[in-house]
Amino acid sequence: MKKGIIAIMAIFFAFSVYAKDIQELVVTTNPPMSCQNCENKIKGNLRFEKGVKKIETNLADQKVTIEYDADKTTPANIESAFEKIGYQVKVLNQENEQPNACTSSPAAKTCCGGCSKNEKP
Repeated sequence: MKKGIIAIMAIFFAFSVYAKDIQELVVTTNPPMSCQNCENKIKGNLRFEKGVKKIETNLADQKVTIEYDADKTTPANIESAFEKIGYQVKVLNQENEQPNACTSSPAAKTCCGGCSKNEKP
């Protein structure tokens, strides 16, 4: 019985040593997301980035939340993945929770190949 308990404790210790370093990155995009197609484009492309575990988009708040394994990728790599699909990102933190304002640039009007919604704040 004592050996069994020690074996179980050793297994738990081994798993805790190899625990993944899961981080969260919250960003806002430029051009701003303006429709479901924008969200799908982001989710569909970022899911292939190594280390990305979960992607949540919030169209109303203009935020993208990415959970990633810090042992496999970095925020810079994630930002680069956004650039590959035509978005620039701004990292949000506790002091900076305001999303980017909408722009009137031509890129914002055609962010996902068909959006016509470009509201000004």
